[in-house]
Amino acid sequence: MPTQKTTKVARKPAPKPMRKTAKPAASSSAPAPRKPAPRPSGVYSVHPSVAMVEKWVADLPEKTGRSLDEWMKHIQTKGPKNEAAAREWLKGEYALGTNTCWWLAGRALGTGEGEDWDPDAYLAAAERYVQEMFAGNKAGLRPLYDALLKFGLRVAPDVKACPCKTMVPLFRNHVIAQIKPATRTRIDLGLALAPHVKAGGKVPARLIDTGGLAKKDRITHRFAIESADDIDGEVETWLRRAYELDV
Repeated sequence: MPTQKTTKVARKPAPKPMRKTAKPAASSSAPAPRKPAPRPSGVYSVHPSVAMVEKWVADLPEKTGRSLDEWMKHIQTKGPKNEAAAREWLKGEYALGTNTCWWLAGRALGTGEGEDWDPDAYLAAAERYVQEMFAGNKAGLRPLYDALLKFGLRVAPDVKACPCKTMVPLFRNHVIAQIKPATRTRIDLGLALAPHVKAGGKVPARLIDTGGLAKKDRITHRFAIESADDIDGEVETWLRRAYELDV
């Protein structure tokens, strides 16, 4: 019996190493739980709206008397801590435009991440947008998306893909097409064909009217793409037509 007791006592220290597993919880100051942003692949281009905002940021000192960093510090130290109140404060105290007030207040109070004005931040976000777009029950569409994107970028050297959160628009001067996962088994390739249709041009039955012309949307028709076999000569013909119409 004594030997059994000493054996039990000898085993008690064993659980101590388990404390090491608690160390990761101490790193609560590490960056947010969001997955690390994927490294830019070079496939995507900066969205035109980002370039516009980037210029607006560069012009802030001349137009408002403060740089972006100066506005951030000023709002955070002198302004209200509520975003809506901060917008009203900026408008009343400094006579800034509505869009400017919204944007500055949002950035200062932490709701903006640079994706809407910093090219590098946008490109990192673009990779994440696509990753999240084709996750879950739409993960099976990713190979089809990759094939369709490659197909679209081959139309002409100046075609650019600029992802958003729910779709990937293709640009020439304006949006000529968009790639959007519609269901877990289908991707819609939308096309901007308004000038063609307004001029009385016909489209094949396979091109589905989105109602975009009546709603004054850029995208007026779409192809339903369910397999690589659907990416054929007819799709190429009408994608090129959308490209040619954007002059």
